[in-house]
Amino acid sequence: MPSKLPQLRYLYSSPIVSPSFFQPVSSRSFATEAPEHNPSIRRRPTTFRDRLNAGPSFTEFVSTPPSAEFSTPLSANDPPLDDPPTSEEPLRTALVGPANRKLQITRLPTWLQTPIPTSPNYKRIKSDLRGLNLHTVCEEARCPNINDCWGGSDKSAATATIMLMGDTCTRGCRFCSVKTSRAPPPLDPHEPEHTAEALKRWGLGYVVLTSVDRDDLADGGAHHFAETIRKIKDKAPGMLVEALTGDYAGVLGMVDLVAGSGLDVYAHNVETVEALTPMVRDRRATFRQSLGVLERAKGAREGMVTKTSVMLGLGETEEQIWEMLRELRKINTDIVTFGQYMQPTKRHMPVHTYVTPAVFETWRQRALDMGFLYCASGPLVRSSYKAGEAFIENVIKKRKAGRDVSTMRQLGGIETERIVHEV
Repeated sequence: MPSKLPQLRYLYSSPIVSPSFFQPVSSRSFATEAPEHNPSIRRRPTTFRDRLNAGPSFTEFVSTPPSAEFSTPLSANDPPLDDPPTSEEPLRTALVGPANRKLQITRLPTWLQTPIPTSPNYKRIKSDLRGLNLHTVCEEARCPNINDCWGGSDKSAATATIMLMGDTCTRGCRFCSVKTSRAPPPLDPHEPEHTAEALKRWGLGYVVLTSVDRDDLADGGAHHFAETIRKIKDKAPGMLVEALTGDYAGVLGMVDLVAGSGLDVYAHNVETVEALTPMVRDRRATFRQSLGVLERAKGAREGMVTKTSVMLGLGETEEQIWEMLRELRKINTDIVTFGQYMQPTKRHMPVHTYVTPAVFETWRQRALDMGFLYCASGPLVRSSYKAGEAFIENVIKKRKAGRDVSTMRQLGGIETERIVHEV
């Protein structure tokens, strides 16, 4: 009998009814008017603050004819820009957000607007990359130059920066739109072979390799990076390779490993001035650590070309830029590039200043006057910039030709001494 009690309790217990069953349902006929909106009722706050939602949208990166709606100049209450534009066109603004909480934002200047990539060559390159399961920083970082770099008349004229070791980074810099995770997927052992095969198929003369940071790996992915470079050199010996690496958590032995794999240009980005590094980059990346990487790469092999890139528009001052350039020249960095920081999504840090092309040209000339071998500077310049790669390619070829001539002269002198000695 006791065994049947639970069943009896179940049978004679009150039925379980959803709480929503007791909620009154308000109904009205079509003849009645809708209740008036009560402004005293506050809506539930959203997840993101309105000031974070005030970043540029995708349409702002697309060239569109100017509209009277967005042609209003900045008001007198707006903070002044560090480098006001020298062109006659005023910066455009717009009001965004709910009706009762409108915010004024600054639209992208016309010199930062680029067309949507639609060329056939762009689609072919993208198809090749997906077929070999390869990733590019052009897509992951939402580079505005992807139409120019991928949209050439043929593949030999195109430039694509291959991103190794997957599309997920273990660091979370506030300017970067690459996905982040503490435990990314494991490395693809076939990636070095697939990368070399794709680049050989394209027939490029200059290629840029980069990678996500992999702090979850013991070597930071340095062996994987070096193996990819060796595969490329085996399949295409005449191809020049630029490697844009991370800092490997300050383990300089990994820098030696990559620098000794046969590459031609070692690149590592300091990203911004030293004072802003803690606010812009991941806490594991420091300005001095990046200088150590560039200095170690420079001494890894004779004739190694070192390169770094800097974003402007983050709130840096002129004196801070001067100090950064002096530090880079102390370690004999050969190439520096300047580009405009553009907020990739609404979740990333906002743009402090839209630097004008005239200011970029000023810093380009200043860098050359300080002794840098080359400087690419402009609003749309990125660390892997197509126009700069052509110049770097010519410099490396001239250096190699100079070393070959010097070697031939030395061999000729030795041969002459041997003949004279025999006579």
